[in-house]
Amino acid sequence: MDEDRGKDHLKSKGSGNSLMSTNGFLFDPWHSTPVKKQTDEGSMARWTAKSINQQSSLPAMQGSQTQTSDLEITTIQKQRTELQLLIGELKDREQELNSMAASHHRQLQAWEQDRQRVLTLEQRSARLEDELQKRNEVIRAISKRLKAAEVREQDSRRELRSMQQRMQELSQRQQHSSQQHQDLEEKNRSLNSSILTLSSQLGQLQVHEEELSSMLKLKDKDLTEATNHILGLTDRLGESESSLKECQARESKTLQETEEYKRRLREARHQNAQLKDELQEKTLENNTQREELIRLRQENQLLRKELALADESESWKEELLALARSKQERTESELLCLRQVCEHQQNDLQLLKLNLETTRETLMQYESQRSLVSPGDVTCMYVDCSTPSPQRRTMSPGLVEDTALSKQQQEAFTSSTCRLKRLLAESQQMVASLELASTAVVTIRSPNKIQKMTPNSTASPVHRIC
Repeated sequence: MDEDRGKDHLKSKGSGNSLMSTNGFLFDPWHSTPVKKQTDEGSMARWTAKSINQQSSLPAMQGSQTQTSDLEITTIQKQRTELQLLIGELKDREQELNSMAASHHRQLQAWEQDRQRVLTLEQRSARLEDELQKRNEVIRAISKRLKAAEVREQDSRRELRSMQQRMQELSQRQQHSSQQHQDLEEKNRSLNSSILTLSSQLGQLQVHEEELSSMLKLKDKDLTEATNHILGLTDRLGESESSLKECQARESKTLQETEEYKRRLREARHQNAQLKDELQEKTLENNTQREELIRLRQENQLLRKELALADESESWKEELLALARSKQERTESELLCLRQVCEHQQNDLQLLKLNLETTRETLMQYESQRSLVSPGDVTCMYVDCSTPSPQRRTMSPGLVEDTALSKQQQEAFTSSTCRLKRLLAESQQMVASLELASTAVVTIRSPNKIQKMTPNSTASPVHRIC
């Protein structure tokens, strides 16, 4: 970078030396910001030629005038060389700012790529969660089927037992008949107690009906109040209709006034046409007066050319100040862009934190579901061991495979969360480095520019006074 700056500085010096004209004046160098064109340079050259012709006719005054003109030319050349050097330095600073903007743009692109990666990871995590839910539902369905099969087996066993017990029940029917008689007496007693409870409930219902009647009365009062409010609103509507009629009358008046204004405009246009004719007559008179003024201006140009040199220094000062202001505005705009980027990144970080919290909650839910499902699996295994059959031998390896798959899914889910945490840490480091770099560049460059601009701007009037 330093070698490139040196080359650019030498190029600017070479271009400054090549811009010298045959009369000893410098042409305006190319500038990135708009520079005021010096329209009086041709008139200056003509004036110098006329002054040389006049000096040849006056040999007595020639020596003193040539010395003063040489001193002025040398001071002007020195000032212009200094200004060209300053312009070269300003161009170097502009290149540096452009390189900084390009680097910021690259960093923004990298940040956007990271953001897209994070979004893809979130989508993958959502897909994995959906797959986990689907597989959990499949596991639940299988467990329900197993429970249904167990219930069927138990029902078949019960039916066998019931067939065995029917033989015993035939012998015990006499005993049951006596027991049924006792049960019927107990039922009669329970029915009497239920009648008493129903009578108490009837009393409570009557009290509730009285409360409802009082509530209905209150609602009737509310309805009367609402009707009164509606009547008030109707009165207000009538008032608003009367105000609308008044507004319509005002609109008709305004239309009449607009027609009158249009008529006045027509009269004013006719008067303007007459005034234009008078102006044409006066322009002819002014042309004659301008010819006289041109003669007077030609006499005053000689005096103004002497003052032009003093005005040039002030114009250079104003241009340099405009450059400094434009660069300050650029730096401020870049800082605003960086702040906006930081705010976007903070919002994205908050979103990522929320996603992490949701993933943690889903993990906790998944672990709790596993803890709830695990005792059911143990009971299934216990039942399979107690009843030997060929179906039990085929179901046990399926459960083992499902548990292995759930472990693999959990490991993949934990690895995705670790990656999200790493991406969060990297994005936070990028934001901190960008903020530090922007603040350092602004604080270092802004005072250096002002210090370099002020001494050169104050030096030009000193040379003029000398």
